[in-house]
Amino acid sequence: MILPVLIVVLCLGGFASLLSERSNPDAPRWIAIITLGMEALLVAVQYTKADCIDIMTTGMSPAWFAGFNRPWIPRFGIGFHLAMDGVSLLLVALTVLLGFMAVSSSWTEIKNRQGFFFFNLLTCLAGTVGVFLSVDLFLFFFFWELMIIPMYFLISIWGHENKTYAAIKFVIFTQVSSLLLLLAIVVLAQISHNQTGAYTFDYFKLQNLKIDPDVAFWLMLGFFIAFTVKLPAVPFHTWLPDAHTQAPTGGSVILAGVMLKTGAYGLLRFVIPLFPEAAHQFAPVAMTLGAVSVLYAAMMAFSQSDLKRLIAYTSVSHMGFILLGLFSWNLISMQGAVITMLAHGISASALFMIAGALQERFHTREMGRMGGLWSTLPRLSALALFFAMASLGLPGLGNFIGEFLVLLGAFKVNVLLTSVTALVLVLSPIYSLIIIQKAFHGPLQNQSFGSDFNRRELAALGLLVLATAWLGLGPQTALNVSAPALKQLMQDNVAMEP
Repeated sequence: MILPVLIVVLCLGGFASLLSERSNPDAPRWIAIITLGMEALLVAVQYTKADCIDIMTTGMSPAWFAGFNRPWIPRFGIGFHLAMDGVSLLLVALTVLLGFMAVSSSWTEIKNRQGFFFFNLLTCLAGTVGVFLSVDLFLFFFFWELMIIPMYFLISIWGHENKTYAAIKFVIFTQVSSLLLLLAIVVLAQISHNQTGAYTFDYFKLQNLKIDPDVAFWLMLGFFIAFTVKLPAVPFHTWLPDAHTQAPTGGSVILAGVMLKTGAYGLLRFVIPLFPEAAHQFAPVAMTLGAVSVLYAAMMAFSQSDLKRLIAYTSVSHMGFILLGLFSWNLISMQGAVITMLAHGISASALFMIAGALQERFHTREMGRMGGLWSTLPRLSALALFFAMASLGLPGLGNFIGEFLVLLGAFKVNVLLTSVTALVLVLSPIYSLIIIQKAFHGPLQNQSFGSDFNRRELAALGLLVLATAWLGLGPQTALNVSAPALKQLMQDNVAMEP
């Protein structure tokens, strides 16, 4: 019963934030904090007291330790079916953590229409949690769409100079790809009707369909394009730098830390399990796209002068690692992909929070107009150095563990692609150190001194420091949580094994 409550709490918190602004302009942000606190408590309870599922009556494997299923539109076999395994638990926990970071980074930045801002923020998080929990494809698509519209408002209302252009571009890319996803889902339901005489959108029942190989390939491609647009991977990535650059800091935190992971989650949860033979056939292309994304985005990153745009390209590069790891389809590479999801979500969100803090203080994102900040903002500069090192994959931090496992697993499948991808180990220090050199060292470019990080900002980023170090020094905790789900996926989809 906890699973639907995870979604409902965020929705109710969003409406409470919207209504509370009439009585107190500062109330919405406090309601958002309370809502996320309740959400964190529910996630902790779910972790410690996982529900037992009757496998005989649900058809679900032991890897799924919590479930909720009620009829919704019985005529078409649509149910409100939620389930949680180790991967979805980790991603829901990441969503809650970065929800706190988004609220913290918006604390003083958002000055107008706070109620509507936090309504959209919490609604976007509710849609994201729904995506991570849905095992009915119609319900999954409902939540997939639910998280897009609030993000559009976050960018178009509270964004920066070219916010309308960036918001519309974001919607066009995501909606066109969502149309392909919807078409593929409907065709799957029709195939189910043709074979069994009944429509169903249930993930577990659809896995048992016998689909013509040619049809399966095109359906897989529809899912793949939809998820790689959201991931994003080259060549579907062009919306992301604009969206990140123009979004408010809280929007960038949610976009980089959580929403991009829904694309990776879709590839892991739906593309390969539903179409194992087609995915195996397509794997070399997918792995090539992953390698190209890693290198191309890294090269684009160190040619940027806009700090947020640079960080956005690093996100595309890290998502390439996830694509490479997933389609290598062995336990090591998949666990590396999951750790990369978590570690990138934390480090990229922290870098966007730092970029937002600099923009709020100096009213610029251009690194050439910063410089010399280490002497004036030592706490902010030290945290920027830490997360820049995390982004380049410093051993002992989470990103290193994820990328190392991906490369180790991919090496077993394709030596050439893995070797080419490893070149990013040369490129990533370049763009990471460019941030530090241009923004924090050299002569002081901006004489309008801003204040250093306050206690709220230090507490928020300090929590992310601990999370990154935990993933780097003690990754086994996360690996143990995700391992049963990943092993079950591999067991159910032997056609993908190299």
